[in-house]
Amino acid sequence: MIFKKVEWKKYAPLLLMLVFPILGSMYAWTNNIDNQAVHSLVTPIDKAIPVVKAFALPYSIWIFYIYVCLVYFFKKDVHVYYRALLTYVVCALSCYVIYSVFQTTVPRPSVTGDDPFSMILRYIYHRDQPFNCFPSIHCFSSYMVMRTIWTSSFRNKLNATLITGMSSLIILSTLFVKQHVILDVFSAILLVEAVHACLVWIERKRRISRSRQQGTIEA
Repeated sequence: MIFKKVEWKKYAPLLLMLVFPILGSMYAWTNNIDNQAVHSLVTPIDKAIPVVKAFALPYSIWIFYIYVCLVYFFKKDVHVYYRALLTYVVCALSCYVIYSVFQTTVPRPSVTGDDPFSMILRYIYHRDQPFNCFPSIHCFSSYMVMRTIWTSSFRNKLNATLITGMSSLIILSTLFVKQHVILDVFSAILLVEAVHACLVWIERKRRISRSRQQGTIEA
């Protein structure tokens, strides 16, 4: 019985992932135009990108992929898990602030056909309004887990290849299903880099502060 209690306590940090439903409800609240101006960031390159219905599949499994990555990080290094989850939360909240003052939209094509990919794409369009595009949540979170594995101590050829490949596929899917444009992708990457840099700076300052305190105590 004691062993079971210890095991459950060990996995308690995973309960922090319950923040996702809260963030999801906040997203739904911002997913409308709310009488504000709606901007278009579509470039000629975006117009040249074709619709590829097959990309609806990786696009639709995005959130489950993020969950799996976070659980994997937790199993490998709880500190990496904490940083990744905190990065996600800060980036998501930053996106919501941007959405509330700067709404963008992406023109959606009409979807025909009764094949599975067409049905998935129609479901995506039905479920999500064509707003909240800049920066892309799909892109920042996919890039975040990709960047996390690149800098982790448990990185190896297999996990780096799998996560980099899947994250890249999801990022590309946002363009090929016409949910986002190139500027949405780049802004998402820059957002992650900015948040990561801030977190690293804060951690460094905390380490320096602890070192000074320990030095004072020892003296």
